[in-house]
Amino acid sequence: MSTSTKPYLVRALHEWCTDNGHTPYAVVWVNERTNVPREYVQNNEIVLNIGYGATRDLKIDNDWLMFSARFGGVAQEVSVPMGNIMSIFARETGEGMGFEVELASSPTAVPDSAAPAVAGETPAAATDGDDDRPRPSGRPSLRIVK
Repeated sequence: MSTSTKPYLVRALHEWCTDNGHTPYAVVWVNERTNVPREYVQNNEIVLNIGYGATRDLKIDNDWLMFSARFGGVAQEVSVPMGNIMSIFARETGEGMGFEVELASSPTAVPDSAAPAVAGETPAAATDGDDDRPRPSGRPSLRIVK
C-alpha cells in the first residue's frame, strides 16, 4: 500500500502560499486526537493560520501538523493528525485544496513534542462530548473565512 498524497500536497500548498506572499490557513476536523484550543472550535472545526509569522517550530510531516502559536495572547501547542486536515488555502485569494477527512481506526499517540496546552489536561479530556457529533461525510468544500 502506498503512502497518502495528502501530506505532500499540504506541504506543497503551504510552500506555494509562502512563496507568493499569501497566508496559509488550514481547516481542521477536531476530535479526541487533535490538540487545539477548544474555545475556538465551532461545529468540530477550527481554522488555523499556519504561516511562519503566526507559528513557531512549524512541522508538517507525513503523520502530524504541529506548531506553537499564540491564541488570545497565550502560547499553546497545536498538534493535528494529517488525516484531520480538511483543507489548506490562501487567506488572501481563497485558492487551495480540500481533502477527505481520514479518521484513524485506532488512536495513535500524540508525539512527545505535542504536549497538551494546559497543564494536567489531555487532548481526550478536552473533548467536552464532541465525540457524539456526526463526523463529516461527502465531498469536502472550501468556504471563505474573513
